[in-house]
Amino acid sequence: MNFEILLHLGTILLVGFIVAKILGLFKFPEVTGYLIAGILIGPSVLGLIPEEAVKSFDIISEVALAFIAFSIGAELKFEDLKKVGTAIFVITVLEALVAFFLVTVVMLLLGQSFPFSLAIGSIACATAPAATLMVIKQYKAEGPLVRTLIPVVALDDGVCIIAFGVASTLAQNMIQGGAFSMMNMVGKPIIQILAALALGVVAGIIMVKSMRFMKNQGQIQVAFIGVIFLLAAISLRFDLSSLLTMMAFGTTICNTSREEVKVFNAIEVITPAIFLCFFVLSGADLDLASLTKVGLLGGAYVIARVIGKALGAGIGAKIGKLPKTVQGNLGFCLVPQAGVAIGLSLIAKRIIPAPHGAVIRDIILSATVIYELVGPLLTKMALLRAGEIKKENL
Repeated sequence: MNFEILLHLGTILLVGFIVAKILGLFKFPEVTGYLIAGILIGPSVLGLIPEEAVKSFDIISEVALAFIAFSIGAELKFEDLKKVGTAIFVITVLEALVAFFLVTVVMLLLGQSFPFSLAIGSIACATAPAATLMVIKQYKAEGPLVRTLIPVVALDDGVCIIAFGVASTLAQNMIQGGAFSMMNMVGKPIIQILAALALGVVAGIIMVKSMRFMKNQGQIQVAFIGVIFLLAAISLRFDLSSLLTMMAFGTTICNTSREEVKVFNAIEVITPAIFLCFFVLSGADLDLASLTKVGLLGGAYVIARVIGKALGAGIGAKIGKLPKTVQGNLGFCLVPQAGVAIGLSLIAKRIIPAPHGAVIRDIILSATVIYELVGPLLTKMALLRAGEIKKENL
């Protein structure tokens, strides 16, 4: 057992590194290389990492998402948010809800039931921050687009969780003919979001106060990694969004500590290997067979969501009077979709009666294959068009 775990970890790290290097020669983002490496060595192609091994590494995904969310939170400086004002909130709501509306309408036009269309439309709100953040970090992108993109991606999960809470409850009750509960529809998601944010903020304040007792970089690293693990565990135990908890934790640190640079430098030392493993495993976990199951509905979902994100983000940026480079490119940085969407699709499968829930899961899984491969390329393209990647960083 130990032999197999070490063998699989070594294979994941080396193959991910080599494939990313090869594709890097053709100007592909590293994250695309990691995902393709995962698909190649995963159960769908070569089978070097069998399905049970992929599932056994779920802990790596949890840890990686915690660090990714912490990194996003660390970019949310209040003074930067003040510069764009309410535009961030307008953009976040519009990019999420226009995608929700468009996917729902397209599914209805294709003859699907209202409950089904509503549930899958709500999942269309979700955007995966991991791939987007990796592209920004790899190319050291900076400018108005990046300063707008990071908080939008961070806030997107909150909007998505509320939208799904409302839509899935409505869908479930329409199919089963049960009574509507405002608490289940809106109250529970809002309580979970507030609890996750409060947990992250309190932990951040405690850690900032505790830093006076940390004498060197090594102690800072150990203490903060330990807290990140604990916060992820508490979030899982109480069914809170670990993404929101960790973002709140990172945001609190970067806005209240004078030594936040030391914290983030200490954390960044260990993240490259964790992120590589996460994306390779994400690629290995993609079921290519699911692409053949969903046909027209899957294709319609993929296209309608991208159009909805681009339209909503563009309209929001225009209302917020942000630069043209933001208006025309922001939506294409919001294409990646993975962890949150897959998680919500599995919840949909559990709470929405067959066959609706299972079909939603298959569509989301197949869309993830496409989005995770195409999304980083679109993000890079948008950042280049906006002039936020310097030539020396390509």
